[in-house]
Amino acid sequence: MTRFLIIIAIISIQACSISNLPSNLSRSMMNQEDPELVRTAAPAYLLMLDALIETYPDDEDFLLPAARLYGAYAGVFANDEAQTKRMVERSKDYAHRALCESEEDLCLVLDRNIDNIILELDDLDEDELDLIYTYASSWASWIQANASDWDAIAQLPKVKILFNWVLAYDPAYDNGTAQIYMGVLESQIPPSLGGRPDLAKAHFDKAIQVSDGKNLMAKVLYAQQYARLLFEQELHDRLLNEVLNSDAKAEGLTLINHLAKQQAEILLAESAEYFE
Repeated sequence: MTRFLIIIAIISIQACSISNLPSNLSRSMMNQEDPELVRTAAPAYLLMLDALIETYPDDEDFLLPAARLYGAYAGVFANDEAQTKRMVERSKDYAHRALCESEEDLCLVLDRNIDNIILELDDLDEDELDLIYTYASSWASWIQANASDWDAIAQLPKVKILFNWVLAYDPAYDNGTAQIYMGVLESQIPPSLGGRPDLAKAHFDKAIQVSDGKNLMAKVLYAQQYARLLFEQELHDRLLNEVLNSDAKAEGLTLINHLAKQQAEILLAESAEYFE
């Protein structure tokens, strides 16, 4: 899998109670227009979250933002494979701790078959959307970083179940990013091997629709994961040019959109050679 999932990193400081600090920091970082500033500043915030979790080890207000940030930083800014694996391991650990603290019954069946997971999810409601989404995204990032391990790849169906549960409650969740996750996951296997890229296309289209086209990473990954898989250069280039011609500034998406533009330039420059 390509390094796509998760494109969310953070930093800001606002006057607030300590329990609100992580979410406010993350929100401010997502509106940051300088990815390099985020790259250099985020490690300090990671250390701060680690310290808060040492002090409050069972507090979701710290565990969930830490899981999101470690996964995001690994997916976007990690220097090498070893650092990526370390960071996604911590991301998954924090998300797992939050899940098990809040939903012990679901936590206990994660290693069982999918039917058991579905039964436990049926007892949850929209109040648990953030919890389930964060765990699913952290798990997906961990699988991505361990893609050479077939035992890890075998866990993908369970991750899809969690994302589909989130989308059943809110198809627009996280500015369409939940749809993007599913689009990427559904585009990992080519049609010749039984894959369903049509499902990937539907998720990418939905991500664009529910974000009113403002989540530019949807188009970048649509091009990278779907158009390249099916060798559709016209679609590939059109999507990437649309990204380059779009305004990056959008509430909650500015940082991710700047990163999307950077990636679009790289993919477009490779287009002629890739599709020749």
